[in-house]
Formats: sequence, C-alpha cells, structure tokens
Amino acid sequence: MSKCEQCIVREFSSLKALTKEELLKLSDCKTSHIIKKGEVIFEEGENVNGIFCIKDGICKLTKLSANGKDHIVKLVTKGELLGQRSMISDEPVNLSAVALEDMHVCFIPKADVMGYFDKNNQFSMNVMKTICGDLKEADDHMVNLAQKTVKERLAETLLYLHDTFGKNEDESLKVQLSRDELASIIGTATESCIRLLSDFKKSGLIELTGKKIVLKDSNALKKLAD
Repeated sequence: MSKCEQCIVREFSSLKALTKEELLKLSDCKTSHIIKKGEVIFEEGENVNGIFCIKDGICKLTKLSANGKDHIVKLVTKGELLGQRSMISDEPVNLSAVALEDMHVCFIPKADVMGYFDKNNQFSMNVMKTICGDLKEADDHMVNLAQKTVKERLAETLLYLHDTFGKNEDESLKVQLSRDELASIIGTATESCIRLLSDFKKSGLIELTGKKIVLKDSNALKKLAD
C-alpha cells in the first residue's frame, strides 16, 4: 500500500495542504479499494462517513430524477476527492458515484479527516474552495441548460471530454460514454443525441465507430459551442 506523502495524486486535491506528519497519520487510517467498471462507489442517500480519494480512473456522479432516470451531474477523475460536502454538512450524499472504468480509490474515515480542520487552516480553506468551485460549476451548468441549444451543449461536452480526459492512440476520446450517458450530460433525449451525432458526422466535425468518437474539426466545434 503506497503512503499518502508519496502519492502524487494528493497534489491535485485539498490534501496537498497537509504536512508530512499529517499525511503519515492519514496513511495509517486509509483503506485502498479496486473498483471495477460499472461498480457503485456509493449511492445517493447513503451515509458515507468519510471521503474517497481517486488515485486512478474515472467515475460519473449521478442524480436520480423524478422520472426514475439517472442524470449525470459530473465526471470525476484521479486527484479529486468524493464526499467532501456531505462530510462537512453531516448529511447523506446527494449523488451516486459509479465507475466508468476500473478505478483505484482510497477511503479515509471522517473522524480522521475532520481533526485537520481545526489544526490546519490551509487544508480547511482548500476544502471550502473545492466546494465553492463545485457550486460555480453547477451554476454554469444550469445557465447552459437554460440558454444554449442542445447542439451547442453537445459540441461543448465533446470538447470538454477531449480537453479534460484526453484521447486514445487511435485519436478517439479516452472516455467512452454510451449514447444514453452522453444524452444525460447534455440534458436531452437519447434519440436527439444520436441524431445530432449523426449530423456532426455528416458535417465532418467527428467520426463515429461504435461508442468511439474522434474529433475531426475542433475549431468548428468551438465556434458551435460558443
């Protein structure tokens, strides 16, 4: 099991503010888990009682809507922490987390994390900044849903997937989402998403091979997204 102070992933999260001594103590408390693709890390309404640090892999955060369908709120990758808001508010998690690929995560119990809020002001500030950033993202997403067309949102999402998670050796997007998942992110029906992807392909903006998507004209997609 790797030690927290030796893990480069912590440099991307609130944990970077902890001292070497604090990280050593954290290492003794954490548990490491391998999460297989499609497995649930936690479910909406569950009392997690701690935070998950993503060491490797990507997961989706989903919210169950009134019609019984899961809506993808956000995609999360290595270096990020899950469960910070519910840990501080002392409430059950309001989202579910599901692995989009095989993942390596570390779980740190709430009791072992909360002690650092009193002892390390920078750590407390980092956590608050992360939560504020999540709120800003949620606000921006709501505005996009209200003001942008589905076509604009799809173009923006494809660019986001490319810029944030990268691409494979064959140039396809590294994150391979089903049409249902892609439709969930942009807030439309699956049929509409499939039709728009076909339109993008005919226009030479993308290439499609099964679930694989290759961006062929990023500049045109950027103009469309704006």
